Amino acid sequence: MTSTAVTKPAPPRSARLRSVPHAGLLLVLAAIIVFASTQTDAFLNSNNLLNVMRQVSVVAVIAAGLTLLMVAGGMDFSMGGNVAVTTAVAAQMLSHGYPAALTVAVSIGLSVAIGLVNGVVVTFTRVAPFVATLATATLLDGVALLVINGMSISIDEHLSTLGNGRTLGLPNLIFVAALVLAVTAFVMRYTTFGRDAFAIGGNEDVARLSGINVVRDKLVLYGLAGALSGLAGIMLLSRLAASSPGTGGLQLQLTAVAAVVIGGTSLAGGRGTIGGTILGVLLLGVVANVLNLLQISSYYQQIAVGAVLLIAAISNLLQSRGKH
Repeated sequence: MTSTAVTKPAPPRSARLRSVPHAGLLLVLAAIIVFASTQTDAFLNSNNLLNVMRQVSVVAVIAAGLTLLMVAGGMDFSMGGNVAVTTAVAAQMLSHGYPAALTVAVSIGLSVAIGLVNGVVVTFTRVAPFVATLATATLLDGVALLVINGMSISIDEHLSTLGNGRTLGLPNLIFVAALVLAVTAFVMRYTTFGRDAFAIGGNEDVARLSGINVVRDKLVLYGLAGALSGLAGIMLLSRLAASSPGTGGLQLQLTAVAAVVIGGTSLAGGRGTIGGTILGVLLLGVVANVLNLLQISSYYQQIAVGAVLLIAAISNLLQSRGKH
């Protein structure tokens, strides 16, 4: 007798598509790129694409820290305000003749301190992270205005190598963002600290009972969020060459939150990837760029970010329910 091998039917195309990580997000991004390239020749211009990458690099650094924090069940709505304070302090120091290295060290040190204050409040008072950090964000926006006295402070050519310089034909800001994203992805995937963050976000009480030092890890996470806010602030200042009212703040923060949530990071913690966050950052950056190229009012950009964030949040919730 001859035995015949039983061949399994090939899975339908829709099933194969769903197995691709972030397939829906990739399709949306591809569709927007195709649409933009047919509507304006300027979109695929190399200078325009590099400009998009420079603009999203700041959001990407904030989003990296926020992804790691949200995976652990945390939230920091003050990162944009932290950026505003960093740019204000650094601009004042540089305009008064302080060395760039000292300015960067002091500014990022201040940002870490702000992040740790958030961590202490959230960890030891049990105030909801959303409430605590939103209050901090409001406070920081006011502090930033006081530091620059409501005026624009120019830094001239200071930090121009970072903000406008290029290496191998690519803006230096892109390399900084790529390094931050790569290190964050490595930490999340291959380190004990990253695995502990996922465990804390999944169930904090179980994580504590399993021997994880939850208090320490949460403080470190908020400190890291502060540090990356400071780095993002230095990057933004180097690109704009000035600190002005409205630099950083809530709008930047909401864009970062939208990017992280669009990328699939759970609002409840326990799930998230840097790959998804990168796609979310790129999607919002491309949408903003296309609206600018098509000369559509900037007001619609805020509407677009808000609408995308709402849709992503609802989708995020439905996915979480579907897995339980």
